[in-house]
Amino acid sequence: MSQADTPALIGILTVSDRASRGEYEDRGGPAIDAYLREVLVSPWSAHARVVEDDRGAIAAALIDLVDTVGCSLVVTTGGTGPALRDVTPEATLDVVEKPMPGFGELMRSVSLQYVPTAILSRQTAGIRGRALIVNLPGQPKAIGQCLDAVFPAIPYCIDLLEGPRLETRPERLKAFRPPGK
Repeated sequence: MSQADTPALIGILTVSDRASRGEYEDRGGPAIDAYLREVLVSPWSAHARVVEDDRGAIAAALIDLVDTVGCSLVVTTGGTGPALRDVTPEATLDVVEKPMPGFGELMRSVSLQYVPTAILSRQTAGIRGRALIVNLPGQPKAIGQCLDAVFPAIPYCIDLLEGPRLETRPERLKAFRPPGK
């Protein structure tokens, strides 16, 4: 099986106290899954988790998804605001070796076109080993808006990390790759 045929393992991590206790339906994780199904044409499989708003639990889930499951991309939802229990960015920065602040900067810029409170969002991204971890807000509508902004760069980032090739539906979202890549 060639690298192009190797299914990408993609982690989807919902961070929510209420969803982790079953008191609230997780809408963020399914929104990420639906987005990826709409955009990706290359083979991939989702590995979804729901954890509480706890820095240690979030970090442990990220480490497990990357180091044990072997995900080349992990997308989180929730825990990126200013509330006291919102600690997803801190947990992410605890486990990555290379912060990628441009992802958060772009997502906030795009979100500001829709809501003035986007400046309260603290999503970030980073590299752990050969995986990219990206934090998204918790609202399903904002998830799609943010992914539309940053996803064009994600397949090439995964290429640079020597991960599986992610191909997108060009009529839906054109991934950037330098000529000849």
